[in-house]
Amino acid sequence: MRNRRAWSATRTVVAGLACGVLALALPGAPASAGEDHPAGATSDASAVIEWMRTAETTIAAEARPGPAEIFIWEAYVSTAVYNAVVGIEGRFTPYKWDERAPRTASSVAAAASAAHQVLRHHFPGAAPRLDTTLTGTLAHIPDGEAEDQGVAFGKFAADRIIDLRRDDGRGASVPFPARPGPGVWRPTPPGHEPFASAWIGRVRPLLLDSPHQFRPGPPPALRSARYARDLHELAAYGGRTGSHRTPEQTDTARYFTNLDLQGALGDHATRHGFDIAETARLYAAANTAQADAVIAAWDAKLHYGTWRPVSAIREADTDGTRRPGRTGTGSRCSSPRRIPTTSAATPPWAVR
Repeated sequence: MRNRRAWSATRTVVAGLACGVLALALPGAPASAGEDHPAGATSDASAVIEWMRTAETTIAAEARPGPAEIFIWEAYVSTAVYNAVVGIEGRFTPYKWDERAPRTASSVAAAASAAHQVLRHHFPGAAPRLDTTLTGTLAHIPDGEAEDQGVAFGKFAADRIIDLRRDDGRGASVPFPARPGPGVWRPTPPGHEPFASAWIGRVRPLLLDSPHQFRPGPPPALRSARYARDLHELAAYGGRTGSHRTPEQTDTARYFTNLDLQGALGDHATRHGFDIAETARLYAAANTAQADAVIAAWDAKLHYGTWRPVSAIREADTDGTRRPGRTGTGSRCSSPRRIPTTSAATPPWAVR
């Protein structure tokens, strides 16, 4: 039941963040040639797609993280790639940065170098494989000043993201002081393991002002009719055998459980003919929204399912007022399904 509520919270935030941000990542009118678009810029988006796939496999092999952690690492890589490409191509606003590269620099070299630098910094054990992959990418770029400038600027962009995310709460120890009781999470037997990846709920977001800016309402009270109904539904449909699920429902659940987001983004960019700047923007928009969604969801898990007994929290009201004990400073909404789609700060993906 707790996992179901956590997934529900994640879907709620994703609906408010990812859908709104991804809408901004759709291709707009082609930018006309001008001062902000270098004449020698390449439109080859394959380098971004290939390096985001490299990031996915490197993170999975080196960190062996849970799905939520992967989203955060992928956001780091994609924002570095985005800044590196946009710093050359122009057209879009960089992410928390205002540097520009020489107009003659190679965008492909910059994208590859940025991804390589971020991954190598965080996963030094993968350095030999990453170095080989970078050499392969650069082999398709003519040697010369454009390649050298692109590599240098990509490293510069990557170092900026590394510095921005330093001491952001990643991997921090999160204690569990609550006493056992109905509705309170307990260490997992038989080894009484701690709350896995609890630190995610304390990570500094990439776009939101705070993890609890759009915190949804609390889960239903343990003695409520809704809780009983949800528990019955879980028992009826969640079993491995004897379930009431239809084959289509099972296939749908497997699809979303094994969703290949990075592959889907690459496929979308290819099908719609995105150039390198639009592709970098798509990955950055999707991955930062996804990362903030899981950070917000874990914050809600800590707030409602870990820090205090669920039974001690009043059932969600419907008048949109702040309840006692809430610490959020962001917008409130009358229903957890109606999460605002914009943050106080305009994300860079919204500005051309």
